[in-house]
Order: sequence, then structure tokens, then C-alpha cells
Amino acid sequence: MKIYSWNVNGIRAVIKKGAFHEFVKKEDPDIICLQEIKAKPDQIDLDLKHYQFNYYYPAQKPGYSGTAILSKIKPLEVIEGIPNDLVDKYRFDSDNYGNPNLEGRVISAVFKDFILVSVYTPNAKDDLSRLDLRHKKWDPAFIEYMKILEKKKPVIFCGDLNVAHKEDDLANPKPNIGKKGFTNEEREGIDNILESGFIDSFRKFKEGSGFYTWWSYFANSRARNVGWRIDYCMISNKLKDKLISADIHPNIMGSDHCPISINIDLDG
Repeated sequence: MKIYSWNVNGIRAVIKKGAFHEFVKKEDPDIICLQEIKAKPDQIDLDLKHYQFNYYYPAQKPGYSGTAILSKIKPLEVIEGIPNDLVDKYRFDSDNYGNPNLEGRVISAVFKDFILVSVYTPNAKDDLSRLDLRHKKWDPAFIEYMKILEKKKPVIFCGDLNVAHKEDDLANPKPNIGKKGFTNEEREGIDNILESGFIDSFRKFKEGSGFYTWWSYFANSRARNVGWRIDYCMISNKLKDKLISADIHPNIMGSDHCPISINIDLDG
């Protein structure tokens, strides 16, 4: 089974460019997780005959955030957002920007053998004004939710986590230490995910630098491969031996992010 994840940075723009249909035709994923769709379902004109089970979870704010799961396989259940008891526990509504659970950031689909989650983690902001929300509220709430789901079935969660974990995960680590996307607090969030038993699928196969999923639009960054690896596919430890491959697809254009993917043998 091929599962892909892509922060499209506006699904309507990627469709209009022809990039989305080209991506689907070339890669033929079984399931696609999307982030930053920036649209309501009735604004998305997407005719993909093989993907009959499509679920969009937009933000309440128009043209902002939002996640989706497109699938050839019908899920048993689809769950929008993080459960209200966790939202209350971690006081999401105390953030000055508003409740991130109203921003369409998490959508989950329950399948026979696993639960798949598409996630778009809140950005800490250039002035780090949302770092406290990220570090003390969102990250622990999200991990707790993943562990709750994991009690039912193995979990795969894919998406833009808005952080480079190690120095190998960005082209220029030294000048970015302490800045948005590379603070100790944000990096600790990935440490905690791994310590809770999840596996960074890409790092199971490849080590070292030069593997990035996001590039600034400035200074020809993508052509020079001056980027960041901030998109991840994390899997439950129970799925480790079923993982065939994990890849990054920098040649697929249409967004400032590129897709990532895993190939997993759930029957093996």
C-alpha cells in the first residue's frame, strides 16, 4: 500500500496548475494525506475517478490551513479534530490566535488494519508568539491523542510538523538555531514522538543531510536545494517490519513543499 502526504499550500492553486492530477497519475497512491488545503469542500473541483472516498476538514477561517484524506479504500470511520476532552485539558482556547482545533489541523481515518492521520501542526510564528501553544499544548495533546488511537490499532500519521528535528534536517542549521522551526522546544516535540514509540519512517532508510521537503520561494532555494525537512510520516513500532520504503519526492512541483511517501505491506 502506497501512502503519500503533501502540504499543497492551497489545493485550488495546485489543481489549477495541473500539478495535482499530474502527481496522482504519475505516483498512483492508494491513499493521500493533504495539508494546507485552504478551501472548503464545495470550493474544490477535483475529479479523480479512482479516489471515491474523499474527506476534507477545512479551517473555520476561510482560505487558511485545513487537512484532507483522499482514498481508494473506504475507511470504517473518519474523525475530525482532536477530542474535546484533550482540547479542554490542554486549554487550546487560551491561545491568542484562537483555538487550533478549529483550524482543520487533524483528520483521522480508521481502516481495517491501521489508523491514518493527516496533521498540520501550528507554526510557531516568526516572533515565536505561538511557540508556547506549540510546545506546552499542541504537541503533548497530539501525542496523547495518537497513543489513544494506538490502543485500538497501529497508527500512521503524516504531515507538516513545522519543525526540522536534527541539524541534518535543514541546509543551514547554525544560523537557524532558536528560530521558528528549529527551536529547542519544537525539536523536543519530535524527540517526544520518537520516545513514545513512533518511528520516523524516512530515517529508517536514509541518514545524512540533503533530504528536504520544504524550500523558501526566495533566492532560488529549491533549485539550490537549500531546504528543510519538516514533513514526516511516523508509524507505530508495530508496523516497523511491514515498512518497505519511505521516500521524499522533490521533483514533484506545485507547492513550496514536496510530497513524501511510504510503501507498507500490511499483509506481510
